[in-house]
Amino acid sequence: MVGRNVIVEKSFALALQVIEYSETLEQAKKHVVARQMLRAGTSFGANIKEAQSSESKIDFIHKLKIADKEAHELEY
Repeated sequence: MVGRNVIVEKSFALALQVIEYSETLEQAKKHVVARQMLRAGTSFGANIKEAQSSESKIDFIHKLKIADKEAHELEY
Protein backbone atom coordinates (compact mmCIF):
# COMPACT_ATOMS: atom_id res chain seq x y z
CA MET A 1 0.00 0.00 0.00
CA VAL A 2 1.27 3.46 -0.92
CA GLY A 3 1.55 5.94 1.95
CA ARG A 4 0.18 9.42 2.21
CA ASN A 5 1.63 12.05 -0.09
CA VAL A 6 1.47 15.32 1.82
CA ILE A 7 2.56 17.37 -1.20
CA VAL A 8 -0.29 16.03 -3.33
CA GLU A 9 -2.76 16.60 -0.49
CA LYS A 10 -1.61 20.18 0.08
CA SER A 11 -1.59 21.02 -3.62
CA PHE A 12 -5.15 19.67 -3.91
CA ALA A 13 -6.25 21.78 -0.93
CA LEU A 14 -4.59 24.82 -2.52
CA ALA A 15 -6.40 24.15 -5.81
CA LEU A 16 -9.73 24.12 -3.98
CA GLN A 17 -8.90 27.47 -2.37
CA VAL A 18 -7.87 28.91 -5.74
CA ILE A 19 -11.12 27.72 -7.32
CA GLU A 20 -13.13 29.36 -4.56
CA TYR A 21 -11.21 32.63 -4.80
CA SER A 22 -11.38 32.72 -8.60
CA GLU A 23 -15.17 32.47 -8.33
CA THR A 24 -15.07 35.58 -6.13
CA LEU A 25 -12.94 37.34 -8.74
CA GLU A 26 -15.37 36.32 -11.49
CA GLN A 27 -18.25 37.86 -9.55
CA ALA A 28 -16.21 41.07 -9.26
CA LYS A 29 -15.79 40.99 -13.06
CA LYS A 30 -12.05 40.30 -12.83
CA HIS A 31 -12.33 37.61 -15.50
CA VAL A 32 -8.80 37.67 -16.92
CA VAL A 33 -7.13 37.48 -13.52
CA ALA A 34 -9.58 34.81 -12.34
CA ARG A 35 -8.90 32.57 -15.35
CA GLN A 36 -5.13 32.95 -15.11
CA MET A 37 -5.16 32.27 -11.38
CA LEU A 38 -7.42 29.25 -11.87
CA ARG A 39 -5.17 27.84 -14.59
CA ALA A 40 -1.96 28.26 -12.58
CA GLY A 41 -3.53 27.10 -9.31
CA THR A 42 -4.93 23.88 -10.70
CA SER A 43 -2.04 23.13 -13.07
CA PHE A 44 0.36 23.25 -10.13
CA GLY A 45 -1.22 20.24 -8.43
CA ALA A 46 -1.89 18.43 -11.67
CA ASN A 47 1.82 18.51 -12.53
CA ILE A 48 2.77 17.26 -9.08
CA LYS A 49 0.29 14.40 -9.41
CA GLU A 50 1.50 13.66 -12.95
CA ALA A 51 5.10 13.50 -11.71
CA GLN A 52 4.08 10.58 -9.48
CA SER A 53 3.63 8.42 -12.58
CA SER A 54 6.56 9.76 -14.58
CA GLU A 55 8.44 7.41 -16.86
CA SER A 56 11.93 8.37 -15.70
CA LYS A 57 13.82 10.43 -13.17
CA ILE A 58 14.35 13.12 -15.82
CA ASP A 59 10.60 13.19 -16.57
CA PHE A 60 9.86 13.39 -12.82
CA ILE A 61 12.19 16.37 -12.38
CA HIS A 62 10.78 18.07 -15.49
CA LYS A 63 7.20 17.83 -14.21
CA LEU A 64 8.20 19.16 -10.80
CA LYS A 65 9.97 22.10 -12.45
CA ILE A 66 6.79 22.90 -14.36
CA ALA A 67 4.84 22.73 -11.09
CA ASP A 68 7.38 25.10 -9.52
CA LYS A 69 6.90 27.60 -12.36
CA GLU A 70 3.12 27.45 -11.93
CA ALA A 71 3.52 28.00 -8.18
CA HIS A 72 5.64 31.08 -8.81
CA GLU A 73 3.06 32.39 -11.28
CA LEU A 74 0.29 31.83 -8.76
CA GLU A 75 2.30 33.56 -6.04
CA TYR A 76 2.76 36.63 -8.26
